[in-house]
Amino acid sequence: MEVAWAVGMLLVSALVAWLILLGMRRAQRKLEKRVKKPTLFPQLLQSLSRPVLLLLVSQGLLLALSSLSYLVTWRAVLGKASVAVVIVLATYALARIGGVLLAWYLRRAKVRQSLVRLAQRITLLLVYIGGLLVLLDYLGISISPMIAGLGLGGLAVALALQPTLSNFFAGTQIVFDHVVRVGDYIEMGNGIRGYVTDVGWRSTRIRTPFNNVVIIPNSHLADSIITNYSGPTMELAVIVNAGVSYSSDLAHVESVALSVAREVIQDLDEAVKTFEPWFSYEEFGESNINFWVWLQATDRVASFRVKSELIKRLHARFDREGITINYPVRTAYLQWAKGAQPQPPSDSPSFGASEENR
Repeated sequence: MEVAWAVGMLLVSALVAWLILLGMRRAQRKLEKRVKKPTLFPQLLQSLSRPVLLLLVSQGLLLALSSLSYLVTWRAVLGKASVAVVIVLATYALARIGGVLLAWYLRRAKVRQSLVRLAQRITLLLVYIGGLLVLLDYLGISISPMIAGLGLGGLAVALALQPTLSNFFAGTQIVFDHVVRVGDYIEMGNGIRGYVTDVGWRSTRIRTPFNNVVIIPNSHLADSIITNYSGPTMELAVIVNAGVSYSSDLAHVESVALSVAREVIQDLDEAVKTFEPWFSYEEFGESNINFWVWLQATDRVASFRVKSELIKRLHARFDREGITINYPVRTAYLQWAKGAQPQPPSDSPSFGASEENR
C-alpha cells in the first residue's frame, strides 16, 4: 500500500510538471505568433521550462521516498537532499535566465555574435560558481578557504593576464559605448584610417584604402583620438577653397561657381542630391579674393571624387568665362629720398631694388 501511494505521488508530480510545461509552451507559441520578431518573454519561458520540469519531478520523487515507512531513518537526509536539489535547479534556472537576458541586451546593442557567446559563458561560469558556494555552505562545508583561494588565484591570474584583460575590457567599452561599429570609416590620431571590419575581444581590424588589414589592440584604440566619418550620418561635407583676381566681377563668380556645383550634384551619384550648395567669400588674400564652395557627399570615399570633379569643372568653367585665378604676386616699391640720385646698376643686385616675382 505504501509503495502504491509513493508511486501515485510520483505520477501526480510528473503529471503536474507535464501540464505546467504544456501550458508554458502553449503560451510561448501564442506570444511568438502575435509578434513576428523574437521577443524576450517567450525566450524566458523556454529557458524556465526544463528547470521547472526537473524541480517538480525531483521533489515528487523525494516526497514519495519520504512517505515510505522503512525509510524513516533517511527522512532527514532526504529533506536535506530536497533543499540541495532546489539550490542546484535554482542555480541552473538563474544561469539560463541570465544568459537569455544578457544575449537579448547585447543583440539590441548590436554586439558581435562571438562577443555575445563569450559574455554568456562568463555569466554561466559566475552563476555556477556562486551556486556551488551556496550549496557547499548549506551542506556545512566551510567556503572561507575557497573564497580566499579564489581571491588569491584571481589576483595572480589578473596580474599574469593584465595585457589581455586590458584589451578585453577596452573592447567591451568600445562596443557598449558605440565608439565604432563594423562598417564605419574611421581615422585615428596617428593617421591610420579605413573601414572597421571586426571588433574582437582582444583587437580591432581596420581595412585601409590600400586594401590592407591593420590589427589594432583594443586598449590602444580606446586611448586614441578617433574621427568617425560614419557618424552621426554617412553624409560628409566637401569644401573647395579657391580665389579669383581682384578685377573679377564677384557676383558673376558666385553665380558661375554655384552653377558648376549644381552640375556636379546632378551628374555624380556620389553627391547628395537634396543638398543645396553653399558659396561664400572668405577674405582678401595677397593675390586673390578667396572663397569656398560647400557640397555634401554620400560618404567619406565619395567625398574624394566629388571634390576632384568640382575642382576640375571650376577650373574649366572659369577659363571659359575669362575669370582669372592669379599666381602668387608680390610687388615692392622703393621711394628715393629727397635730393638723392639713383645709382647706376652694378653687376651684383643692390639691396632695396624694385622686383616683381610671379
